[in-house]
Amino acid sequence: MVIKDYLKRTIEEKWAIGHFNFSEDEALRAIVESAAKLKTPIFIGTSEGEKKHIGIKQAVNLVRAFREEFGIPIFLNADHHKTLEGVKEAVDAGYDAILADFSAKPFEENIKLTKQAVLYAKSKNPDIIVEGELGYVRGESKIQKEIIEIKTEDLTKPEEAAQFVKETGVDMLAPAVGNIHGIVTSSKESIDIDIISNIKRAVGENIYLVLHGASGLGGTDLKNSINAGISMIHINTEIRVAFTEALRKSVAQMPEETTPYKILTPSIEAMKKVIEEKLRIFGSINKI
Repeated sequence: MVIKDYLKRTIEEKWAIGHFNFSEDEALRAIVESAAKLKTPIFIGTSEGEKKHIGIKQAVNLVRAFREEFGIPIFLNADHHKTLEGVKEAVDAGYDAILADFSAKPFEENIKLTKQAVLYAKSKNPDIIVEGELGYVRGESKIQKEIIEIKTEDLTKPEEAAQFVKETGVDMLAPAVGNIHGIVTSSKESIDIDIISNIKRAVGENIYLVLHGASGLGGTDLKNSINAGISMIHINTEIRVAFTEALRKSVAQMPEETTPYKILTPSIEAMKKVIEEKLRIFGSINKI
């Protein structure tokens, strides 16, 4: 099945595809082995920084190797690419999906740049999935200790979402619906389910909504978001935290150990635990 077949099923069957980021082989292995165990399609992302760290050709070929080994649908996404040059580089390298994120630009410029990204990507690969972002999702992929206040003007307006998808030709849309990047500790992250429903009605069945900044959200919020029209959910900070906490513990418990894979194995298992928990909440297990 191609990507859009799975995306269509998320709407019909009320589940979501999990999206997890990686910047090293250990995280990639944890994601893929979890997806294979639970028989779920999976999206794997590299941000611009993660792509630079691991290498763009290396990311594409690593994912291809894991796809061949495990025989499951694994789709590689260029997450939050904020320049046309970055988008083109990922398209040319063979990524399966692109997030052309020009959400920091004024509305009309966001439309213009996203449309250019769509036209380039589709000219190179008609089957590629292109996502745009509209609204302001605050925060960063880390533990957020400062108070983050979401303002009304941050949120995506349904009527603008309808115009945006019509004029850009995107396949997926990442809206701002109260979500925050990272794990919030000093303020409560509150997802507006009504806004998700209204945006979904505005953009139609063939545009798929993506929830970014889902780390730290409870199962009820995630399930309600899916029922309201979310087709894909991004988790990054939670698996980073699981990795680093396990790594610190390993180093403390094995001060004489010098074999990297022995030190890193507990980190892989810690990530798997988080990933499998999320995939069960998303309802994507046994979908392949």
